[in-house]
Amino acid sequence: MLTVRYGRLELAAGDRLLDLGCGGGRHAFEAARRGARVVALDTDLGELAGVRALFAAMAEEAPLEAATAGADALHLPFPDGAFDRVVAAEVLEHIGPDGDALAELARVLRPGGTIAVTVPAWLSERVCWALSDDYHAPAVAGGHVRVYSARTLRRRLRAAGLVPSASHRAHALHTPYWWLRCLVGPADDRHPLVRAYHRFLVWEITARPRAARLVDAVLRPVLGKSLVVYARKPEPPG
Repeated sequence: MLTVRYGRLELAAGDRLLDLGCGGGRHAFEAARRGARVVALDTDLGELAGVRALFAAMAEEAPLEAATAGADALHLPFPDGAFDRVVAAEVLEHIGPDGDALAELARVLRPGGTIAVTVPAWLSERVCWALSDDYHAPAVAGGHVRVYSARTLRRRLRAAGLVPSASHRAHALHTPYWWLRCLVGPADDRHPLVRAYHRFLVWEITARPRAARLVDAVLRPVLGKSLVVYARKPEPPG
């Protein structure tokens, strides 16, 4: 299940791509499959072990250039301009000094390179915050610390020296799932209604039925769970 559109990111075979906060590795795997040279970075070493294992399995089928790195967004262990493309999917809402994180991403992106940043969309997130204090409690691991509007995210990108361009929303059918999770308690993933909706989402992702895709496309501009904004690092004059 991809949130970022690689055509909008202008990803090409041979590009160096950083997947910041890679989690299970969904964006890293697709970039590697398309021939990019990928670094999947996360603070969760357990997640990274799973990503490395799948990279190894992929390499048995076809050659690829992919690695993992354990680090945080505020101290990236890469030189300036190390990457042609950057993906930061559902990361910034967890980071207090998000401006510092974006400055680091801009630093490691080469001039002329592109970045895709995804955050929870404003409407979906506002409802989650209203339904559950635990969802955004600072003391809860993985809690969200802010809600972004499209205007706010674009302003943050510009402050980091990046030039925002296209944007879109994604995963409208996932929004009711998170509202339901917040109603019963974000930690309660065993509730019968939550489990039933989760089974529906797994079916929708794997089977890709035409009707579900049509409903998602119609609802996406308003109910999309994720907001995606693309930006470019300007090239120096001359």
